[in-house]
Amino acid sequence: MGATLASTLLAGGALAADEVTLQLKWVTQAQFAGYYVALEKGFYTEEDLDVTIKPGGPDIAPTQVIAGGGADVVIDWMPSALAAREKGLPLVNIAQPFKSSGMMLTCLKESGVATPEDFPGHTLGVWFYGNEYPFLSWMAHLGIPTEGGTDGVEVLKQGFNVDPLLQKQAACISTMTYNEYWQVIDAGISPDDLITFKYEDQGVATLEDGLYVMEANLADEAFKDKMVRFVKASMKGWKYAEENPDEAAEIVLEYDETGAQTETHQKRMMGEVAKLTAGSDGSLDEADYQRTVDTLLAGGSDPVITKAPEGAWTHEITDAALK
Repeated sequence: MGATLASTLLAGGALAADEVTLQLKWVTQAQFAGYYVALEKGFYTEEDLDVTIKPGGPDIAPTQVIAGGGADVVIDWMPSALAAREKGLPLVNIAQPFKSSGMMLTCLKESGVATPEDFPGHTLGVWFYGNEYPFLSWMAHLGIPTEGGTDGVEVLKQGFNVDPLLQKQAACISTMTYNEYWQVIDAGISPDDLITFKYEDQGVATLEDGLYVMEANLADEAFKDKMVRFVKASMKGWKYAEENPDEAAEIVLEYDETGAQTETHQKRMMGEVAKLTAGSDGSLDEADYQRTVDTLLAGGSDPVITKAPEGAWTHEITDAALK
């Protein structure tokens, strides 16, 4: 009887993989290649995980999804996560696959913008929904008001496209090294007609694409164990993607249910994304974290966060995943 019962359990529930739902920050694209590679290559299965990847989009805020219980873990930029934490949503960074920032302002040279000191008097395109924080911090650093006027900049709420630059509604727009910049180039504008300002080069880079969970869940040993395995498999996926960028891009295309992505764009994106994940084993670098916090705190009269966060990250998961 005991043996029969044991074998029945083994054949049933005991073999069921642990379910994990991951909410992406944006649509299915090579920005998230490591996770799709881990799914496709069976790295999650090897860790006894059944992972569901939920694409994001213009109307999907990862913080709202996890607050509503729609995901176990989300990908978000640290400024957005820390701002949410200060407002009462206790998110914790458990891993940081992206080591560098890909954020830039891309400007038309003909607009007369040659240095950041030339921004005043111009219109700048800025993404919102939590993506505005790095920009606002940068302007605060420069002492440039964001309410318009000759001494300030006019902020144009930029959609997730490059139209304001193409239609010359803005002198500069927000772009990522791996995505929108190339959309501008593909629209027929020569790189020689553009000037780019990378946040990384300006000393105001903040951490992007980290993995965040709800703090309360980290009190649950079973959940922590699940996240250790998830991070381990995900980082295996990222390193594979870095070493096999074209294959990784093709895997992403297979999972793009919209059919909106092209092979050329995804392969180019993967090449750029690999530069941002390079050098990361998934552990959060404390110096990078501190720079992000310092940048966000230095917002003058309207900082993104008003005090240094406590408990906003942990090495517990990555330490165990790297063993």
